[in-house]
Order: sequence, then C-alpha cells, then structure tokens
Amino acid sequence: MIYSVRGTLTYLEMNLAVIECAGVGYAVRTSAYTMSKLPQMGSEVKLYTYLHISEAAADLFGFLDPGELSCFKQLLSVSRVGPKVALSVLSTVTPEQFAFCVASGDAKTIAKAPGLGLKTAQRILLELKDKISKEQLSGSLPETFSPSSASNAGEAISALVVLGYSQSDAAAAVSKLDPDTPVDEMIKFCLRSLAGQ
Repeated sequence: MIYSVRGTLTYLEMNLAVIECAGVGYAVRTSAYTMSKLPQMGSEVKLYTYLHISEAAADLFGFLDPGELSCFKQLLSVSRVGPKVALSVLSTVTPEQFAFCVASGDAKTIAKAPGLGLKTAQRILLELKDKISKEQLSGSLPETFSPSSASNAGEAISALVVLGYSQSDAAAAVSKLDPDTPVDEMIKFCLRSLAGQ
C-alpha cells in the first residue's frame, strides 16, 4: 500500500495532479477541494494516498489531509459507491461538511454532488451512521459537558468517528473545547488537532 507521495507538482488537469518523485511521475486523482489547496506548479507537495485496484485499472487517489482521505475510504465502504462517486462528493463538500452531513442526517447537501441522486445520498448516510452507536458516543462524553452542550459534543464526536477516528481520540479532542462551541467549529478544530498527532 502506498501511504503517501511527496514530490514536485509537475502537471494539473481536472481532478488529476502529477507528482514527480525520484524521476517517476505519479498520476494522482483527487477532489476539487484538494485541487483548490495545491501549491503552484513546480512546488513540493505531499498527498496522502489510496491505491484502488479494479479489473480495468490501478488508480492512485490522493488528498492533502488525512481527514479527507478518511472520508474517501468511508465513502468507498458504502455499497455501490465507487471512487468516481466518492470524488464527486468530496468535490462538493469539505471533509468537515461531509462529517456534519452524516452526523446530522443531511442527505440533500450530499445529493448536490454531480452524478449522485438523493437515494444514493440517503444510502451513504444510512450505512455510515449505522457504524456509530449513539449509546457508545454518549458514554464517551466528558463529565464537564452539560445536557445542552452534550448534543454539540456528541454530534462532533459522531462526525469524527465517521471520518475514521476512534471514539476515545475524538472525545479527547472535543473535551479540549468550550462546550458551547458550534459543532462545525468543533469538527474543524479537532480535525486539525488530530491530524497533528
């Protein structure tokens, strides 16, 4: 498995970046979100990667941060969702927005992705949300959270678990924040914090 690719950005086109490492140019398929964050041509860049092998091809997918890669892998775990649909979703919503959509059951936002209907968006939410036990999440909330703020913390922890982080890591990251912090800000802070571990 190729964990990451670091090298010189030598070519860009729609959802594709070529990174040259030790004389080899790796064609890395990516989302519009990552494309918008890439440095100028000729700069050094590191992408966290996923190698997808099918009967037709072996494609390398890459993302600037582990959170987006985790989103991509979670999307691939959904039945009848392939790399093309996963990239379409991540080109429409950021990793934070995706996590919040799953945690809050917002299928309409995910359904805005090109080539994705409402039924597929609902299936994505159903299959990913089912991986999280609300009882387990409530047990991992810090004691300092009041009932009203616990719902924010619970949603943030739920979203982080959807992105592939353990409940204990997610709860520890959330516990560092003011309990009244809005959910989307909690998720953004925790993703930065957890990626830096």
